[in-house]
Amino acid sequence: MRLRAESLGPGRPLSRLLGVLLLLASFAALASSKEDFKPRITATTFPNIVDGLFYFDDSDVILVFEPHTRTVHRTDDAGVTWEAVDSGSKGNAVNLIPHRFDKKRAYILGPKDKHWYTNDRGESWHEFSSPGPALLEQPLRFHAGDPDKIIFQAYSCKTIIDCEEFIALTTDGFKTEPKKIRGHTRGCRFAHSTELMTTDHDAVDDDRIFCVVRGRNSPWRKDHRLVRSDNHFVEELEPDLDRGRTVQGLVSIATAQRFMVAAARSEGTDEMALFVTSDFENWHRAEFPADHKVVQGAYTLLESTSYSIQVDVMNTKPSSAMGMLYTSNSDGTHFTLNIEHTNRNMRGIVDFEKVSKIQGIVLVNTVDNWEEVEKYGASKKKVQSKISFDDGRTFRKLKVDKDDLHLHSVSELHNAGRVFSSPAPGLVMGIGNTGDHLKDYRKGDLYVSDDAGATWKLARKGAHKYEFGDQGSILVALADEDTTDEIAYSTDHGRTWDTEKLGQKVNGLVLTTVPDSTSLKFLVIGTKGKDLDSEFVLFSVDFGGLHERKCEKDDFEKWYAREEAEGEARCIMGQRQYYIRRKAEADCFINEEFDDPEVRIETCACSDADYECDFGFVKKGDKCELAEGSRPVLPAGACKSADDTYLSSSGYRLIAGNNCTKEDGVVKDKQKEWPCEGAVRPPSDGKISNALTTFDNTIAEWYYLERTATSSGDVDEETIVLRTVDQQIYISHDHGKEWIEVEALKGKHIGAIYPHRHINDRVFFIADSDKVYLSRDRGRTISHFKAPHKPRVDGKAPILSFHPHEKDWMIWSGREDCDGDDSRCQNVASISTEGGDDWDRKTMQRGVRKCEFISQDGNNSSQLIFCEQHRDEDPKKPLRLMASEDFFRKDQLTESIFDDLVDFKTMSEFVVVAAKAEDGEFLKVETSVDGKHFAVAHFPPGFVVPHQRVYTVLKGSQHSVSLHVTVNDAAGREYGSIIKSNSNGTLYTMSLSGVNRNSDGYVDYEMMEGLEGVAIVNVVSNVKEVQDGKAKLLKSMITHNDGGQWDYLTPLNDADGNKIDCAGDASCSLHLHGYTERADARDTFASRSAVGLMIAVGNIGANLEDKSKGNTFMTRDGGFTWNMIKEGQYTWEYGDQGSIIAIVDEAAPTDVVWYSLDEGQTWEQHQFHDEKVEVAEISTVPSDDSRRFLLWGKVGGKIVTISLDFSGLTQRQRLCTLDDNEPEAGDYDLWTPQHPNQKDNCLFGHKARYLRKKPKAQCYNGRKIQHVHDIKEDCDCTNYDYECDYNYERRNDGTCGLVPGYEPPDHSAICAEDAERKEWFEPTGYRLTPSSTCKGGLRLAEQRAHPCPGFEEDFEQRHGGRLSGFALFLVIVIPLALASAVGYWVWTHWDGKFGRIRLGDAGGAGTWDTDSPVVRYAVTAVAVVVAVAMAVPDVVTRAWRSLRGLFGSVGGGAQTYTSRGAFARQRDLYTVVDDDEGELLGDESDEEV
Repeated sequence: MRLRAESLGPGRPLSRLLGVLLLLASFAALASSKEDFKPRITATTFPNIVDGLFYFDDSDVILVFEPHTRTVHRTDDAGVTWEAVDSGSKGNAVNLIPHRFDKKRAYILGPKDKHWYTNDRGESWHEFSSPGPALLEQPLRFHAGDPDKIIFQAYSCKTIIDCEEFIALTTDGFKTEPKKIRGHTRGCRFAHSTELMTTDHDAVDDDRIFCVVRGRNSPWRKDHRLVRSDNHFVEELEPDLDRGRTVQGLVSIATAQRFMVAAARSEGTDEMALFVTSDFENWHRAEFPADHKVVQGAYTLLESTSYSIQVDVMNTKPSSAMGMLYTSNSDGTHFTLNIEHTNRNMRGIVDFEKVSKIQGIVLVNTVDNWEEVEKYGASKKKVQSKISFDDGRTFRKLKVDKDDLHLHSVSELHNAGRVFSSPAPGLVMGIGNTGDHLKDYRKGDLYVSDDAGATWKLARKGAHKYEFGDQGSILVALADEDTTDEIAYSTDHGRTWDTEKLGQKVNGLVLTTVPDSTSLKFLVIGTKGKDLDSEFVLFSVDFGGLHERKCEKDDFEKWYAREEAEGEARCIMGQRQYYIRRKAEADCFINEEFDDPEVRIETCACSDADYECDFGFVKKGDKCELAEGSRPVLPAGACKSADDTYLSSSGYRLIAGNNCTKEDGVVKDKQKEWPCEGAVRPPSDGKISNALTTFDNTIAEWYYLERTATSSGDVDEETIVLRTVDQQIYISHDHGKEWIEVEALKGKHIGAIYPHRHINDRVFFIADSDKVYLSRDRGRTISHFKAPHKPRVDGKAPILSFHPHEKDWMIWSGREDCDGDDSRCQNVASISTEGGDDWDRKTMQRGVRKCEFISQDGNNSSQLIFCEQHRDEDPKKPLRLMASEDFFRKDQLTESIFDDLVDFKTMSEFVVVAAKAEDGEFLKVETSVDGKHFAVAHFPPGFVVPHQRVYTVLKGSQHSVSLHVTVNDAAGREYGSIIKSNSNGTLYTMSLSGVNRNSDGYVDYEMMEGLEGVAIVNVVSNVKEVQDGKAKLLKSMITHNDGGQWDYLTPLNDADGNKIDCAGDASCSLHLHGYTERADARDTFASRSAVGLMIAVGNIGANLEDKSKGNTFMTRDGGFTWNMIKEGQYTWEYGDQGSIIAIVDEAAPTDVVWYSLDEGQTWEQHQFHDEKVEVAEISTVPSDDSRRFLLWGKVGGKIVTISLDFSGLTQRQRLCTLDDNEPEAGDYDLWTPQHPNQKDNCLFGHKARYLRKKPKAQCYNGRKIQHVHDIKEDCDCTNYDYECDYNYERRNDGTCGLVPGYEPPDHSAICAEDAERKEWFEPTGYRLTPSSTCKGGLRLAEQRAHPCPGFEEDFEQRHGGRLSGFALFLVIVIPLALASAVGYWVWTHWDGKFGRIRLGDAGGAGTWDTDSPVVRYAVTAVAVVVAVAMAVPDVVTRAWRSLRGLFGSVGGGAQTYTSRGAFARQRDLYTVVDDDEGELLGDESDEEV
């Protein structure tokens, strides 16, 4: 058709019409383009679960881990296509880890020592080796300044339960194998662990590493330490954490922005101490408000700022988990409360999140019905959401118009990454509901805010997963209530939404994108079914074509964070933040992929909010005031008189990192004048103070509730609680200076006090009812709970038993079915895991004698319980031992593990069970290290115990069981033998016979606390006469090597310093009154905190005499020598860890106490009362680290206590100087104890050095110090370091021989137990004792080696292959020829031949004198020959087998067991129990063990 111009009408030329048509066409095309837009969606199916997904930042490269196939997959196009990483790691991957600070690096860890790394986002991978398998939890620690420096945290295992954690270090990014630099670690970090953690010192920033490590010579958690090194642990030191002292009991270290936090817990408390540093040199304890404490497992270090630490502290039981949110000052040392009743789950995850990239905005969830939840733990929480715009100083509710909004938060995650926000400026989303409180997640809707949480609006109905893209230009959501086949998106800040089909229905698990939210590409992970066993589908969703236009200047707005209602932006840390961001209505994309939004700053004038309290000041209301006991820092030279003044802190300081300007603002940190009066501490009066308290009734029992090093509160608090016979309860918090009757317990008829065995802060008060009173704060407050039954009254077992690790778990032993007669009651055991507030099993077991938690190191079940139960629940029938791992629930079939039980005990790492043997005539003992698997204890042959006899389990050293086995139990003539086990408690050898015990089963045996291997016993020296009915004669003996040898005690000087004429042998020695004569078992010879010191009452002579004839003796060298310190009988106590020793006459009324400040070298007298007092006891805190004591006694028939306070002594005003890295430079010495029977002073394969205060140092020890300083050196292995292997026994000559009828153990089994093991050794009859650390020397257990399967080639390389026939000839014949030549020369030249006894003639020493060089060097030559033979065990063993075939076996058959001492000395000295002794019968006594 042909158009004509006239048809267009006048004045409308063609060109104009065409322009209009083109414009209309473009609009139509644009509208059509948006309506027809479909995001590019690509689906990839994985047959198994995928995990560990992460993006390489600023790229489209993603890695994902498929655990089922142990394979890592990679995509470089944001998930469109995937390929398995095949670099040797395929099928061998167990962990996938991105580098924390380098966007191109990642690591695939294998199950053993082979791993892989990439430095180019996974395009190529390189294998590296490690010294051991990686830890599963956080195996890699990264350096924030040098990506090549990485700590590799690994482990190695000798057996399944004997494993060691260690760290290796790479400084070249694993191009070479990392080197092991520190063993026995429990978690390590670089000082430079975050970008903000930097100092001005290159050594600190570049190389400093902090580690929590095991204690010196101790594996226990209570002794774990913090160490640091600047040269990869070539050297290390312990930092001073608390007032110039190191701290034990380290639990963990963590980082928060520019802070490092170390957490520690002392033994005897669940309270934690947090220590903080920001310069990695100076540490301070974090102080919380006085009425709030941090408890282990009950605090969470939250996302913090560069100028403060946020911590949430749980203040309820885990079942009703709620907390309190605290924020620190800029030092991290003083914390103030922000908000109470924060919501958290039982795993410690807190509903707390900061809005990303914006200072000061925090969202939290709190519990509105907190009182109800606290009281009834199972009550449903009513959770409410709140937001703060000023760093947590104030909070307000979230609002949708006028309605309150509540959002699901961190404690119940439903997507990967942050919950509410991303780097998209001001955009925040969440799932929740309006109303009074938060409802179930499935009932929630999607809400959005584009002003950082100030206002909210409903975005989409229903719960969704959500994500941000293109700096907030696009929001994406995926329905999360059921399976879905579509995805929703919005380009106008959530005001309108479009949807697109995915192509198949999935159960959505994850919706994510690049970490900086700058991309238009997203990834959806879902399953085709509703469980994780279904196929996984990964969708790549690309919105790149939605807008064709790139945003221009007019499409952006200047948006201020934290904008107030009146339009003014709030200042935080002296600055306002703003962003240039895309307008919600702009129809464009920023499309600057991987370019993060830039925050911009405007400086503010200083205000009150920019200041914090200076050090030594605390916030009280709106003001900073001096903390209790603090004074402003006194400048040098100030305060010449009390009338002067001095300039010091105003109490305020500008918060570190604050950028406010003072010119036009508030100035609060200008110094002010302070009066000098009181600024200088007045001098001590130099006196000992006394305080007497009189009680109207006899004291029935008393206990210390000792404050530990990590406990909060008054450092001088020393609490004692007592009960009188008329059931009154008194308490003192100042060590007996002032006593008050506990108001809450008046008239409650308390019949018993039960301190918690493992938590010093807790104490229970038992009345004859089902109402139990308790205190969780050392008696300051009292609460109560209802027990399921009234307490038992038979006294045969404790009413309460406590779990050693779970502080709220306890077993209650009560009574029922009494019918008005307590003697007919049925004993019932119940269990609570809620501290008595709720009883999981009100009737766990009936007819019981006792029940206990079994928590051994090898046991991985915290619920294992043993109960002694009468058969058929009939108290008249025999006992049996019942065990359960689920609190004896009805759905579990519970079986008896021992019938005819006598008793069981737990000690150290063993459970020891005594029961009657099947024939009913003898006792049998079985032991277990895990509470599940028991092994029969093998006593020396012929050593049998009728069931009437008694076992007493003694407190012994680690890794062995010590038993006193009663041999004679005739009344007044009781004694027995001490036998010691091997390392698994199954094979016993004789240690000492004739050891005294009393009729109650207690033994005169005491291990010296704090010193390895030292014990004192009393033995019956006239055994045969005692068997004939005569009275016992006792002698004291001491061992310095854990029972290997026993010696008499040697007295040196009397009380006047004169030498005592006594040889210290069987005819004359020192004898001590021991355990069986004590009124209070707590009165021990020694104290763990006063190493090497012992005090006792005894006499010098042939035997122990009546105590009234005794005097008081003391040793300062661990019992090697003894000196008389006072004539007469004195009772004693150690204070300040042995720097103060107090003794008082116990034989007659007195008004004076004697004390020594130099370990007993000199003594001073102090009069404590103007009347004579009958002193029954002197006591102090159990740790013996106090400078206060308490006397218990009578004055004029009245019961009194007298407090003695030595803290005022002039000589005890200065805290001793202790540098753990150079201890002898201060007030301490390093002391190595002597071992009289070993010249090199080695014990257990090493020489230990102990910290001891110098006796003349005029200072006090203060907080308990770790006395074992180090192991100076490991010694060569000797006979002392070996024990007989399984199925071997001691022969008369001290060697180990195979027990007749037994086969040697299969040592090759170790290869199956330890996959890293490369070789095993044939059994020789010996094995190294687990407690020994010896190196080299005598190698009795390693002679013939064999390769483990798979390591044959390595074995051949290490052992040098096989010898040729000629070499074999030389190795065998030449040493024999040399030995024969030496032997012939000896025979022909020895003056006297074998057997001649040379008396001390006047002539010179002959050739064969032991000091003759001929003897010494000839013997050395023979030793060299032996050493050569030992170097080729393969050849020698074969040769020996051939010779044995010709001449028959060498040595006798089975012999009776020898003592450990005889074995060590290698001579035929041994002790056995006479066969006749086993026939002596006494009274039936099945109840004792």
